[in-house]
Amino acid sequence: MTDQNAKIEAAVLRRLIDHLQKRSDVQNIDLMNLGGFCRNCLARWYGDAAAEAGAPVDKDTAQQFIYGMPYAEWKAKHQSEATPEQLAALQKRNES
Repeated sequence: MTDQNAKIEAAVLRRLIDHLQKRSDVQNIDLMNLGGFCRNCLARWYGDAAAEAGAPVDKDTAQQFIYGMPYAEWKAKHQSEATPEQLAALQKRNES
């Protein structure tokens, strides 16, 4: 990977994170059902990459980076109860 590619990939990730922070109306379960990943997945991947780079971060720090605020705060402000339809779709997705 070239330095230019790494810069482009970093810019894309920053844009994705910014987009997800602005679209707090999009629930994590919807992301999981449609894309197979959610904000929590991104936080885990961030933590994994940080550890691989020799700069480990804890779960809370990784989540705050992705959510733009502490996860508990984001959850209280933006997360709604999953509907039975959303839960059924997630279960079906997980079974396949």
